[in-house]
Amino acid sequence: MPASLEKSRPTRTHWLITLYAGGGEFCDGYILSIIGVALPLITHDFDLGSTMSGLIGSASLIGMFVGGLVFGYVTDRIGRQKVYLADITAFILLSVAQYFAPDAWTLTLLRFAMGIAIGADFAIAGTIASEFALRKSRGPLLVVMVTMWSVGAAAAYVVGWLMMRSGHDDWRWMMASSAIPAALILLLRFGTPESPRWLMNQGRTEEARQVVRQMLGPDADLSDLEAETTTRSRYTDIFQGVYLRRTVFVGAFWACQLLPIYAITTYEPTILSSLGLANGNSAYLGSVALQIFYILGSLSGILFVNKGRRPLLLWSFALSAVPLLVLSLIAEPSPTAVMVLFAVFGVASFSSQCLQAIYPSELFPTGVRATANGFATGASRIGAAIGTWGAPVVLGHSTRFAMLLGALICGIGWLVSYRLAPETSGRSLAESRGGGSVVSNSPAVKELS
Repeated sequence: MPASLEKSRPTRTHWLITLYAGGGEFCDGYILSIIGVALPLITHDFDLGSTMSGLIGSASLIGMFVGGLVFGYVTDRIGRQKVYLADITAFILLSVAQYFAPDAWTLTLLRFAMGIAIGADFAIAGTIASEFALRKSRGPLLVVMVTMWSVGAAAAYVVGWLMMRSGHDDWRWMMASSAIPAALILLLRFGTPESPRWLMNQGRTEEARQVVRQMLGPDADLSDLEAETTTRSRYTDIFQGVYLRRTVFVGAFWACQLLPIYAITTYEPTILSSLGLANGNSAYLGSVALQIFYILGSLSGILFVNKGRRPLLLWSFALSAVPLLVLSLIAEPSPTAVMVLFAVFGVASFSSQCLQAIYPSELFPTGVRATANGFATGASRIGAAIGTWGAPVVLGHSTRFAMLLGALICGIGWLVSYRLAPETSGRSLAESRGGGSVVSNSPAVKELS
């Protein structure tokens, strides 16, 4: 049987493309998490109030809104490869520029620009990885890719904790340090081929055939790609017909996942201190320890993603709400209880992070796949930015109330997913964009199929 992108076994090229895309996720996690370590130092250095501090913390998320909305569409128009290299180059330049920020407003603008680049990378990384992945291995491969975000976040806390001992300009070195992994990933990404699905969709059949044959051999079959080929699409297509509900679903569940995660991880040392776990550098060390559970949670998705996208999402939201609810009810939890509850939250919430890349890729055709991924990235960051900007204010009022709000957001995410989440596991990209199987009696979900 001729090999194809949907039915062959994973090759070295499949893994390399996934890891290079995951390298961008590593940088995303590093850049977005290093601010959690640096922000208290920035606040002290610039003598900031909670509003300005929250603005710096959320600026990159606001930038991701713009980057996702714009560059997902640009990626569908000009190709995956160009944006793939441009966004990581921006990481390097902006990381270095942050070191020289003379004031809070300049740093805010640089974080906003960094967010635009991150939003572009989110739109392209999941798209290009899914378009090269095989039907049975797409879920596990994208789990590995998305887990790199958690690894990057953990690395940021380790590096930040170590750099806190270096002197007055600690936070400047922290913010600039993201240029190092970004430069490495840029070098690795050179030579990544253009997506054969995108080439086929542009009518560049011979180029698509060459890419597939390079990966799978001279007898590679293009029938799977031909089955998914569509006409050139417009941005507005993701807001019409069956795609409108999919767009609403992906943006909404993604926002509900990220709002508590970003609010907690950005201000984790502050939260741990307020709950009596530790103070000073020890609080950062506690944050580093919790990153391990976030990574384990991300990796746990491999065990469940091919058993059902929908149940994984529902169970993740339900189990994420429980530890936050418990923290909101206990007046003075013990340090052990705090660590255990946050560990449970980390494993539960991060177990379904892979679906942020999988669902947009499987529910939309090649012509608007990056557009949909980018729009979902942008829309989800509205909630994340609100949570990150508002977290200092809410935490200043009551940590227990902040935990209760987090639990409520998880509950809303569960409800949205119960009503709208389809099942797409075990299907080719051409089949899953047709709707997937439905395992709910909800009328809203039936309309997705």
